[in-house]
Amino acid sequence: MNKYLLPVFAVLLGALIVLVLKQKRSLFTKLLLSFSGAFLLALTLFDLLPEVYQHLEAKQTGLFIMFGILLQIILEFFSKGAEHGHIHIHKNSSQFPWLLFISLCIHSFLEGFPIHQHNDMVYGVLIHKIPIATLITSFLVQSNYSKMQIAGFLIFFAAMTPLGTFISNNTSLPENYINFINAIVIGIFFHISTVILFESSEGHKFNLSKLLAIFFGVAIAYLI
Repeated sequence: MNKYLLPVFAVLLGALIVLVLKQKRSLFTKLLLSFSGAFLLALTLFDLLPEVYQHLEAKQTGLFIMFGILLQIILEFFSKGAEHGHIHIHKNSSQFPWLLFISLCIHSFLEGFPIHQHNDMVYGVLIHKIPIATLITSFLVQSNYSKMQIAGFLIFFAAMTPLGTFISNNTSLPENYINFINAIVIGIFFHISTVILFESSEGHKFNLSKLLAIFFGVAIAYLI
C-alpha cells in the first residue's frame, strides 16, 4: 500500500510546507532539491538500472534510456523545467497552465512504473516530489488561479504516479513492455537528477551545504 500512498503523501507534504509554513524557495528547499537529485540518481543506478539490463539486450536498453532523456527534454519544453525546480508562471496570468499541467502529469505517470512491492524506487520518487510540489504550490498560490484550480492541479498531479504504479502491477502488459517503459523512466531520472546536481549554482560553483546534501543523498540510497 505504501507504494501508492507515499507519492501522494509527498505532494501533500510539499503543499502543506507552502500553505502552513509559508515556505517558498528557501535554502531548505534548495538543499532538499539537491538531496533528492542525488538520492534519485543513486537509486536509479543501484536498483533500477541493473534490473533493466538483466532483462533486456544491452544496446536496446541504451536506446530506450536515450529515448527517455529526449522525452524529458520535450516535456520540459512545455513545463519550463518544473520537474527539477524551475517554474516560470506569470503571476498576473489567470489562464490555467495546461501545458505545465499535462507535461507534469505525463512525467509523474511514467515515474510510477518502476515502483514495485519491494522496490526502493518509491522512496526516490517520494523525496523527489516533496521539493517539486513545494515549488509548484508556491508559484500557483502566487498566481491568479482559483483555489479550485490549484486544488485540482495538485490532486491530479498526486494521482498520476499511483496510477502508473497500478497499471504496471495490475495489467497484463508483456514483461518486455514494462522493461521498455522502465528503461525510458531511467532516462527521465538521469536527465532530471543530473540537471539538479550539475547545473550552475550561484557564482557557478558548488557550495559546501549542497555538496553535503548530495553526499548524504548518495550514501542513504546505498544503505537502504
